[in-house]
Amino acid sequence: MKKILFLILFVGFQTQAQKVIYTLVALCDNESQGIVPVPAAIGDGDNPNTNLYWGCGYGLKTFFKKSIDWQLIHSSKIDSTILERLIFYNEKHNTFHIAEAYRGKEIKQCNIDFFNAAAGKIDKEIKINDSTHINTNQATLVNYVGHNGLMDFTLTHYPSRIDTTSRKTSVLACMANVYYNKGLKACNAEPYVWTTHYMAPEAYTLYAIINNWMNNKSGSDADEAAAQAYNKYQKCGIRGARNLFKTGF
Repeated sequence: MKKILFLILFVGFQTQAQKVIYTLVALCDNESQGIVPVPAAIGDGDNPNTNLYWGCGYGLKTFFKKSIDWQLIHSSKIDSTILERLIFYNEKHNTFHIAEAYRGKEIKQCNIDFFNAAAGKIDKEIKINDSTHINTNQATLVNYVGHNGLMDFTLTHYPSRIDTTSRKTSVLACMANVYYNKGLKACNAEPYVWTTHYMAPEAYTLYAIINNWMNNKSGSDADEAAAQAYNKYQKCGIRGARNLFKTGF
């Protein structure tokens, strides 16, 4: 607790350029998503604490909390759609990571919000302390994690970018480069890393992508890092992992 309190006070005095990341997670849900069913506890889209993409060992919340590079400085319950919001902070890179867990059956809203965030249209101001506020529209890396909802439903409208901020995105969902292509082009957002085939959208891949982004690495570097991380945990072979990820359109 003392370490976290110190960090919160320290953040307000950072002079290095501040970075913001925004990650939207559609919780795994056996009941409402077109997925191969997983065990009930990890496929309960109403319970972030046990969910495959959030509270499990390789879920975002647990994986980032275990990292020595990130400090969890804020957590809150939001509403019946966004079940939990976390704010992580990386001191070395003065980077805030906003992560939100969407109820599994709200996957369509999660996708709508992802595209709006990529276009700069999600405006949520979050108070860190008296001297530091961050906003989701500051994010220059926007990530979607979860089932490819666009396999189950169609979005009739994609937003256009409303500002001059250049944003990168990652989409960790099956065959993202096919299904998310049209929307990201409309948003004028750059696919930093996305997928070409079926995959498990667990947090180690996102972690590797974010680490490369914070270090100003190219999309090709992040693509390779994602493949290396995926192979490390999935044991799928590096060739297969490299074929699973790509950068750019």
